[in-house]
Amino acid sequence: MIAHALATGTHALAAGSAGSRTPDTLAGICGSEPGTACRLVWDLSHSATASRLTKVYLAGPVTVALRIAFVLLLAFAIRFLVHRIIRRITERAGSSNGGNVSNGNGHAHSLLPERTGERRLQRSQALRTILGNVSSIVIFGIAGITILGDLGINLAPILASAGVLGVALGFGAQNLVGDFLAGVAILLEDQYGVGDVINTTNATGTVEAVGLRVTRLRDVNGVVWHIRNGSLQQVGNQSQGWARAVIDFPVPYNQDMSEIREIMTEVATDMWQQPQWHNVILEEPKVWGVQSVSSSEAVWRLVAMTTPPRQYEVERALREQIKVELDSRGIATAPTVLTLTGADAAAPVTLAGATVAGSGGGEAGAPSGQAGG
Repeated sequence: MIAHALATGTHALAAGSAGSRTPDTLAGICGSEPGTACRLVWDLSHSATASRLTKVYLAGPVTVALRIAFVLLLAFAIRFLVHRIIRRITERAGSSNGGNVSNGNGHAHSLLPERTGERRLQRSQALRTILGNVSSIVIFGIAGITILGDLGINLAPILASAGVLGVALGFGAQNLVGDFLAGVAILLEDQYGVGDVINTTNATGTVEAVGLRVTRLRDVNGVVWHIRNGSLQQVGNQSQGWARAVIDFPVPYNQDMSEIREIMTEVATDMWQQPQWHNVILEEPKVWGVQSVSSSEAVWRLVAMTTPPRQYEVERALREQIKVELDSRGIATAPTVLTLTGADAAAPVTLAGATVAGSGGGEAGAPSGQAGG
């Protein structure tokens, strides 16, 4: 009797359990929005185990991999388009005609083609590199954050840590950040470029390289200077647009002023009309007149607008030609005043073009040979 009762109870419990179990369905196994892979396995096998394995170990990773691939593909496509736009803009800026300068009379002269073309090309290449690097960092940075989110990583701690790190770097590397920002401003505003002659508080020389952090220039003695961009408070550029050759030439005080003006004007005009100088000197040189007057000389000033940095070359050539022309007409340059002191010094006399001012016990009428004693 007892054994029969136990068997009957066990059979009843088993029947009740079988009756209360819910049959497996597609929504119960694959979720309310079943994926293609899970649905296909269920339709083919009606196996709950196979469908769950497909959903967990196949459909999920494949979906994440496809999302990552799509994000990367989209990032590369956007980067390609952005770089193409940047390249077109910089090439257009590099090929535009920016080398014309006005001479003040309404006539425009162009700088040397190789000079302006090289300058625009260097600036456009530098801007292309900077903008390309910045766009790549921004695009792939956003893509990386999106991929981390698809992998299920909590981005809140990462973003918070990045913010704290950015603040720490901002305080700890202020000079470095300032140098980079100043370098970007120098390139964008075209303050100076490679080949320009600039004046800074530290050195004066020709720019050899312009980087985002430092500027390298070489002075007239051959010394290479590396100057941080952030430390450049004031920069004088002698090579932008046009330059001016300024020649101050001393002549004797008693020389006819009209004759000197005529000689200097003639020499400068002849030089300007020479083929090798016509594209360097942008307009006809002008004699401004007497710059200063002393007891022994009058300093005449001659100016000429030139293409930078050829102004120094023009100054040397004009001085040489003016000196040759004055010598050919028998006009000596202004004498040098020498002062002798002592018991043997005499009154002012002229020795080989030099006026000697004497003071002391010498006789006023001492000959020139004795004055030198």
